[in-house]
Amino acid sequence: MPKVKIPRKSTVQDMAPMCDMAFLLLNFFILTSNFTQKEPAIIDTPKSISEIKIPETNVMKILVDTKGKVFWGIDKQADRIEVLRKMGEVYNISFTDEEYKRFSVVGVFGVPMSAMKTFLAMSPEQRDSKESALGIPCDSLDNQLKDWVTAARSVNKDLRIAIKGDKSTTYPAIKKVMGTLQDVNENRFNLITGLEAEQELTIKK
Repeated sequence: MPKVKIPRKSTVQDMAPMCDMAFLLLNFFILTSNFTQKEPAIIDTPKSISEIKIPETNVMKILVDTKGKVFWGIDKQADRIEVLRKMGEVYNISFTDEEYKRFSVVGVFGVPMSAMKTFLAMSPEQRDSKESALGIPCDSLDNQLKDWVTAARSVNKDLRIAIKGDKSTTYPAIKKVMGTLQDVNENRFNLITGLEAEQELTIKK
């Protein structure tokens, strides 16, 4: 009795639809993602169990590193230009259109106004270097942080203030920043911390 031959079928599958789907998902994630800008100082925030999230827009961020240096920034490019324009009027410094354009892409910075034009003339790599992280003056004799906060508030009244301090930063450094905010009647602000999961307690009998 002759054997029945089963016809062989090709195992090759058309992968074109799968590739199309992969590229569509990739485009979706790229267009909907918010890229985090590089900060001028590495801040290791203290841990907490608070799940309150800082909004992604209309945020005024104040960073304090381990040495007590203060850094400042806001999120909207148009607001940055207007704030720098007001700061130039306060400190009698005129900026060019190119300098305004460069400042509009700087997320968080830490230089005094006397070094601002030099800072804006640098390349992005130089601005991100540790040598450029001088810190914004925030003391009784020269409190430029107060002027930045006041100028930003006049430009955008909806800004929420968030302070991000390193877990090794001393309390006097944070207190100095809080005192500056209180001097300009900014009594509502958030402290940025890292999320730490609550540990379950096991009771042994």
